[in-house]
Amino acid sequence: MCGIAGFIGASGHPRDAATRMALALTHRGPDDSDSWVDGDLALAHRRLSILDLSTAARQPMHSACGRYVVVFNGEIYNWQDLRSDLERAGQAPAWRGHSDTEVLLAAFAAWGVETTLARTRGMFALALWDRETRSLVLARDRIGEKPLYYGNVGGCFAFASELKALRELPTARFQTDPGALALMLRYGYVPAPYSIYRGIFKLPPGCLLRVAADGAFEAPEPWWRLEEVVRNGVATELALSDAAAVDALETLLGAAVGEQMVADVPLGALLSGGLDSSTVVALMQAQSARPVRTFTIGFAEGEYDEAKHAKAVARHLGTEHTELHVTPQQAREIIPHLPDIYDEPFADASQIPTALVCALTRRHVKVCLSGDAGDELFSGYNRYFLATSLWRRLGRLPPGVRRVLAGGLSTLSATAWNSIFGTLSPLLPSHLRLSNPGDKLHKLAEVMGACSQESLYRDLVSQWRGPLPLLDANEPPTLVADTDRWPAAPNFAGRMMAVDTLTYLPDDILVKVDRAAMAASLETRVPFLDERVIAFAWRLPFHQKARDGQGKWLLRQLLYRHVPRELVERPKQGFGVPIEHWLRGPLREWAEDLLSPTALAADGLLDPAPIRAMWQRHLSGQNVQYALWTVLMYQAWRARWG
Repeated sequence: MCGIAGFIGASGHPRDAATRMALALTHRGPDDSDSWVDGDLALAHRRLSILDLSTAARQPMHSACGRYVVVFNGEIYNWQDLRSDLERAGQAPAWRGHSDTEVLLAAFAAWGVETTLARTRGMFALALWDRETRSLVLARDRIGEKPLYYGNVGGCFAFASELKALRELPTARFQTDPGALALMLRYGYVPAPYSIYRGIFKLPPGCLLRVAADGAFEAPEPWWRLEEVVRNGVATELALSDAAAVDALETLLGAAVGEQMVADVPLGALLSGGLDSSTVVALMQAQSARPVRTFTIGFAEGEYDEAKHAKAVARHLGTEHTELHVTPQQAREIIPHLPDIYDEPFADASQIPTALVCALTRRHVKVCLSGDAGDELFSGYNRYFLATSLWRRLGRLPPGVRRVLAGGLSTLSATAWNSIFGTLSPLLPSHLRLSNPGDKLHKLAEVMGACSQESLYRDLVSQWRGPLPLLDANEPPTLVADTDRWPAAPNFAGRMMAVDTLTYLPDDILVKVDRAAMAASLETRVPFLDERVIAFAWRLPFHQKARDGQGKWLLRQLLYRHVPRELVERPKQGFGVPIEHWLRGPLREWAEDLLSPTALAADGLLDPAPIRAMWQRHLSGQNVQYALWTVLMYQAWRARWG
């Protein structure tokens, strides 16, 4: 895991500029740094040494044939297989070391760029300079685990792992893009291909970008498409018995976990005690002769604390478990650092515990596996059931009746609803024993005015619903809003899962983890995003993903082979912190400063009136904290970088 940057055509001293760009990415690669210049082109690299700790793996790296130079961020998990393939075909060079980067370069020279990418299993963002054709290729992994920004910066083409490196170019001048801000307020993140700056873009997952010697470039080209995986999965649906399906998942996911446990440095896993991370840890421990290192974080607020569940799973599996209990004050202390960690406005409040647990983990290991993406692949989010079952019931009701019902749900505070459900919990069926039911009922009230299933889904994934608090509120097109572009799937839940995998997963979940981990110089790996697991998940019939109103059915059956059901069978609980309480209490002064009419009007983009009204609603007891958090994170970012 590393940081990469470069440009074509910057004025002045290119090596000095490249060095400054690399320095801005030191947290992504504190172990080594270097740059390379060829005329108007410069490549820069920061190294976090994971495989082959010697100087033989140093970057920018030149191919043995001398044609290619690469800067590479990520890991190729099947690099040993690729190396063997090259050797058997007589296409291998005289190896200098045992890094995946060297194998990747040899494969580019032997097979070409697109064929090589198609044969890889891994996570990456890379820039490959072809000295023969004087052209540059940028490429990003299938789902987008590793970030890559690019665009024209002050008259030159530039790229980097993070925006802060682009800001180091001497000609850099940036303007906030109102359209990107609109999307950030809507969803809590800026979706690819947009960035918060005009003219700067994110390379979409599974795409490559060709750049000419003069810095000219056209639209990104897909080298892999999830839509095709979904289409092929539907066309070749598996007909396995339940037991055979569990066996197949254990084999595939176990193989992915095994590949991702290869490292020349200490390795561990993030363990929340939920289904996904517990499954990953169980499969790790099954393949390890020593106790696996596991890490979790606990909070004083009991309704948000999963530490006890993680500890029980760790004890059963026999891992070497480390637990950090964080006070509210410690958690809040990281908030001023969020604009530096996330680099562009980002408003998933679980960024706070994620940053804390990554910092904890880095004290002990350099690499960790996580359970991300299990929800998108195996139908784990509540919205997959809510959007389907709710619309079946509410879609028949007149809008006026729905508004009355929504008003009734909003009458009581979220805390009052939590108390009621807590009292009734022993009498309720398991599917109604919700975690934080008050928040869910308030969210339900906000989306009851939807006019279709698709608009209901859009409301469910939106942080700010209805008209945005902007003076210019034009939203650029996105996949979420353009339902004609949604991948085809056998049912509506499947379509939502595909859209989440193309949007929410890469632009929220993976961004959250990458930036938090890299701020601590920690590499994270995601076994569920192995291409074999993805393809298998999309070939499963839906009844093996969800059954009896419960998601991740098949994944549960696999986990029950390793962990007793009672240790993990509980309502789904998000990885969060009590933002709603903090904003009315210890964070109120901080929020008041950022939400003052003067501060809101400072850049001429936000409309203070609806934001102030939302703030008053929150102070009166309504839980609208997630909409407010988007504004607060933009305001905090603007104060730091605007």
